[in-house]
Amino acid sequence: MAERLIVVGGDAAGMAAAAQARRRRGPDDLEIVAFERGHYTSYSACGIPYWISGLVGDAQQLVARDPATHREKYDIDVRLRHEVTEIDLDRREVVARDLEGGGEIREGFDTLMYATGAVPTKPDWARTDALGVFGVQTLDDGAALRKWLESDPKPQRAVVVGGGYIGVEMAEALVRRGLSVTLVERDEQPMSTVDPDMATLVTEAMRGLGVDIRTGVRVGALTVRDGRVSEVVTDDGPIPADVVVLGLGVRPNTALAEAAGMPLGPTGGIRVDRRMRVAETPGVWAAGDCVETLHRVSGMPVHVPLGTHANKQGRVAGINIGGGYATFAGVIGTAVAKVCDLEVGRTGLRERDALAAGFEFVSVIAESTNRAGYYPGARPMTVKLIAERPSGRLLGAQIVGWTEAAKRIDTLAVALWNRMTVDDMTALDLGYAPPYAPVWDPVLVAARKAVDALDPR
Repeated sequence: MAERLIVVGGDAAGMAAAAQARRRRGPDDLEIVAFERGHYTSYSACGIPYWISGLVGDAQQLVARDPATHREKYDIDVRLRHEVTEIDLDRREVVARDLEGGGEIREGFDTLMYATGAVPTKPDWARTDALGVFGVQTLDDGAALRKWLESDPKPQRAVVVGGGYIGVEMAEALVRRGLSVTLVERDEQPMSTVDPDMATLVTEAMRGLGVDIRTGVRVGALTVRDGRVSEVVTDDGPIPADVVVLGLGVRPNTALAEAAGMPLGPTGGIRVDRRMRVAETPGVWAAGDCVETLHRVSGMPVHVPLGTHANKQGRVAGINIGGGYATFAGVIGTAVAKVCDLEVGRTGLRERDALAAGFEFVSVIAESTNRAGYYPGARPMTVKLIAERPSGRLLGAQIVGWTEAAKRIDTLAVALWNRMTVDDMTALDLGYAPPYAPVWDPVLVAARKAVDALDPR
């Protein structure tokens, strides 16, 4: 009799694990059943803002593999619109609710892959049935928002609450749809994933696009008229709104795991080992935004919800479930974002992270250009490096620039991953041609400046 693998969650981590397990074990050896409560599998949640803006024309363009492909190519029994409501590790079974047909089913398993992702942070004031209030976590969320934006009467005024990646990307998307947009952030800066001096550049660019940014402002309530949101009530006064988008971050979706007795770590994510096995829970694996992982620089457990990690972790889990051997080496927090025409990249530790981890460090900011100064289209680029004192080991980096900035962070991420010092980096043999870089690339300029800052003379 074939063993049975149950996958809870049909997006990046879950379906990557299922596909990898199938490549190593045929259907006569391993039966795979995947439960997904939404309407889609294996899609790009990161692409939702671009679909909302109209840059991407159709939701299907964001789907990498639909359920039919999983069934036909990988012989995976995908059950859409089925929400797992209980996991019984003693009886080795899950309980799932059919969200459209009604009723419950029970399915046994030999191996369980837990890949439920993350859920949006939602304060009490946002827990409302009012029309016009949206999170943007899943493709179904994006579809609901698109439908609202195209409804009659069409919304004219948008308030985005929260200035992280999703918040700033959604603010831009809504501006491009012609709405008047206000972004409310309780901290003193949007984009808290970079240091304040770099976030200032992002704020200026967003204001240049026409976004009304209000920082240091807290939301306390929503005003509802005729069942629809009409304004956002803040400690700085009310803000009219026909649509409210929540960008307050996410937390690991671990309610089912915790109820089943799986161990959680200090970040709230599931504790897993390097092979993505759930700690102290035989036969159970987990990956993606629901788990915590090791930060390779700080050495601390972190929760960094990114699709890149989810796909890699799911692949590792699937290889191991299929009888192979693979490990996940951890993360360094590399991420990029597009804000208007501005590109923002970061990797490793921010200043406050380095302080919290107990490092002594120097930080430098270098101003350069993306191309040779005389070449048409040359524009400013700002690079920030954080280096350990006295070793000079790179601890973190941030880049803000108009073009060719986002992918330069990858050079710094590779240096960081391999524990290079800023002195090592000054000798990097980087590509040069006037259309692509100055003769001294911005990365090298910043590395030289960091070496000078570390010089005790």
